[in-house]
Amino acid sequence: MPATTRKAFLTASVPVPFATTIPLPAVSAFDLYQRLTADDPCPVLLESGHSSGGADTRHRFSIIAANPSLIFRTRGRHLEWITRDQPMQSCIGDPMAALRDLLRRMAVPRPAGIPPFYGGGIGFLGYDLAQCFENLPRRAPDDLHLPDLELAFFDTVAVIDHNEALLWLVFTPFGERFLKEPREALYKEGRARLALLESRLSESACQPSTVPPVTAMSVTPGLDETEYVRRVRRCLEYIARGDIYQANLSHRFTVGLGGRSPRAVYEKLRDINPSPFAALLEFPDVTLAGCSPERLVSLTGSDVETRPIAGTRPRGATPDEDRRLTEDLLMNGKERAEHLMLVDLERNDLGRVCEYGTVRVDEFMVVERYSHVSHIVSNIHGRLAPGRDAIDVIQAVFPGGTVTGVPKVRCMEIIDELEPVRRGPYTGSIGYFSAGGDLDLNITIRTLTITGGHAYLQVGAGIVADSDPVREYQETLFKAEALLKALREA
Repeated sequence: MPATTRKAFLTASVPVPFATTIPLPAVSAFDLYQRLTADDPCPVLLESGHSSGGADTRHRFSIIAANPSLIFRTRGRHLEWITRDQPMQSCIGDPMAALRDLLRRMAVPRPAGIPPFYGGGIGFLGYDLAQCFENLPRRAPDDLHLPDLELAFFDTVAVIDHNEALLWLVFTPFGERFLKEPREALYKEGRARLALLESRLSESACQPSTVPPVTAMSVTPGLDETEYVRRVRRCLEYIARGDIYQANLSHRFTVGLGGRSPRAVYEKLRDINPSPFAALLEFPDVTLAGCSPERLVSLTGSDVETRPIAGTRPRGATPDEDRRLTEDLLMNGKERAEHLMLVDLERNDLGRVCEYGTVRVDEFMVVERYSHVSHIVSNIHGRLAPGRDAIDVIQAVFPGGTVTGVPKVRCMEIIDELEPVRRGPYTGSIGYFSAGGDLDLNITIRTLTITGGHAYLQVGAGIVADSDPVREYQETLFKAEALLKALREA
């Protein structure tokens, strides 16, 4: 059924989306992704695990899009724009100021009843984007040479509402275009775009004509246990002398794909480890495929939320063992102290952009269970201060405290010293910037960076004063297991 009438679209005084809804087909979000994107360029999927319903939007919507109208990417202060019909443009400038201007020019107010994302930018913010906000060292080599930020802007999207069992198909001519181009022509374009998507629903998922043979998978650690433990001990020295209270130290595996398709790897990963912030971004030079459990930040209207995870145990082999491990996690003094420090850090970060007195912890130290690990999670909520926007929110909270440490800037300096290469997309964010000014970003963990025939898998652990270095190394291996299993079985 149409959610936007022709008359409403043609007579609107401000930009409006053109939308229709249909009953959700009885197939997976990944199957819909393959059908709807076909062989279009730059396909993306932001996929949520299912919930039992209700108001929890962490599990409610999944987003599918392809064929962006514009791609915006940055490396340091070098900015690039690529559109469908024009050659690449570039300049030197402030990445966040340029992004703010781009979002302003593409703004379309959100109509009542439509999903939070109905067009806008989807992509990733790399960990090293933080160098635009803080004066940080650049000692670690950048061996992947990927953008610090890459967003694809989509005017045509499909949004799955898992709670209502609906599929939204939406065409949103961005602000400047809506005001400048003939309205009737835009309406006809929108109808044609949505009709094409509907026609693809009845087709089988697009499969490659030939499937290359898969060979043995090679796994090369960047740091072995001895070297990781040595660096944890160096971290403990910084803690003992008062430089920091807690730091997240990571290491990376390089995996030779052996002909494995990134889509096949993602499909296996989503089956093994369904998560509220899963994503598959198939960009021209890099694919990101992951099942992150953690939200960095969301902005919906004036409501701001962050949901830090700190504290991990492996899942038990039996229900009794699983319960014992969970009880140990919740009662462990080291885990509780680490979690409390990070909750305080995130409260302070939100306090920089929220109205005074509105920041509160509305969930504290609850347990979330995933396929291979359980985590302690809290939720922090605030109301955005007048005059602030999505860019201010990012600059206040990025990158997340759970993947850096306390205090954040000093920890990032130590991370740059102790980790052998730059993190790239790892521990940055994947998510969306909607045309209405909202955003929802995960923390890019449990995620593969796939480029040049290799998958890069990075995992870390939170180091505090009483950390056992060997146990911290083992924790990183627990976190890697779902990703390695997906790679083995793809």
